[in-house]
Amino acid sequence: MTKKKPDQVVYNEEKGRYDAALTPYATNLGAPAIVTGDVTTWKNTNINKVNHQFKTEYEDLKAKYEAMMEQFEYNNLIYSAKFAFEPIVGEIYHLYRSKDGDPFLSLISPEECSWDFVGTFQLNTDKVWLKIDKNEKEYE
Repeated sequence: MTKKKPDQVVYNEEKGRYDAALTPYATNLGAPAIVTGDVTTWKNTNINKVNHQFKTEYEDLKAKYEAMMEQFEYNNLIYSAKFAFEPIVGEIYHLYRSKDGDPFLSLISPEECSWDFVGTFQLNTDKVWLKIDKNEKEYE
């Protein structure tokens, strides 16, 4: 059995020697105490910053998701609509509802007819229908 050394004695069992002078920290009783600073304020400040960043990113993703779902719904509605022509990429088309509620696609602008207007759309090269805001682009 090895005789236990007092707590203030720094003895390295592996090397078999006293190495208090080689440690990166104070080892004698007269050395100043190691005191950690209070980091509560720092943590709380940074937690608030990080939470704000995550919330902002979440709101951005949520808005993108909602825009994508709206685009999906419009595309689903247009592709299920009645039309007797092959839409041309880049052209503007108008979606209406018939008297029985069925959607149909037309080249006729809302100013030239009195049908139940749903929206104006343009087919892009990926065959995705993009909703066109009336203020964004004038009808051709």
